[in-house]
Amino acid sequence: MQSVERAFSILRCLAGGPAGLSEVSERVDLPKSTVSRLLSTLQELGAVEQSGSGATYRVGDAMIDIAAGALPGRNLIHVARPHLVELVEALSETAGLSVLDGREVVYLDQVDADNPVQVRDWTGERIPAHAASSGLVLLAHLPKSDRERYLAGPLDGLTGGVTTDAGALRRRLGDIARLGVEWTCEEFLPGISSVAAPVFGAGPEAVAAVHVHGPAYRFPAAGAHDDIADLVADTARRISARLVGLLQPASSTPAI
Repeated sequence: MQSVERAFSILRCLAGGPAGLSEVSERVDLPKSTVSRLLSTLQELGAVEQSGSGATYRVGDAMIDIAAGALPGRNLIHVARPHLVELVEALSETAGLSVLDGREVVYLDQVDADNPVQVRDWTGERIPAHAASSGLVLLAHLPKSDRERYLAGPLDGLTGGVTTDAGALRRRLGDIARLGVEWTCEEFLPGISSVAAPVFGAGPEAVAAVHVHGPAYRFPAAGAHDDIADLVADTARRISARLVGLLQPASSTPAI
């Protein structure tokens, strides 16, 4: 029981934001050796993750998934969907939400546009991250060590348009990090164009991506390239703000 209580105190500590071993030890009033052992166990369970440099720890995806299942208001899809609907209404093209899982981007949700020529439903599908606009923006916002690890792995191309050279992809990801959005045209699938922007949680790394895609012959419409990118980026920012608001720990200051 004591170990459970100590592990829970560490998780509550990290819920307030990333922290190093010494800081956690001080805040939970436990020896560094005990905290280190518990952090290792929590990390193995996915409840805690280390930063790319290994200097700090943060709450892991497993805990976020548990919270999302218990509290629908914190579910990423639940938070994002109204904004995806608005995006579809504004652009008359399909919008979706995706996350990074290892070397793949996973499509979590999709809102279809009312068009006679539709993009297929990609919900639940996985493709190499560097082959999709959403995957590219997620890779661009990884810690450098994680990004380099990805670049060192296999960079297969689904079509001839996919960037498969590590050096070229590294430069492209740097540009994406500066611009905040990325377009792909017939890269992961012939005849499809797509634009994506990152969604952030409480930390500096992107937790998801919002994307819009449609048939390349009509999307983007002539002269609308920048306006569409701005709208997608603004939608991602609004989802981020909503998500951060839900994930922030409640203030202990009593209401006046």
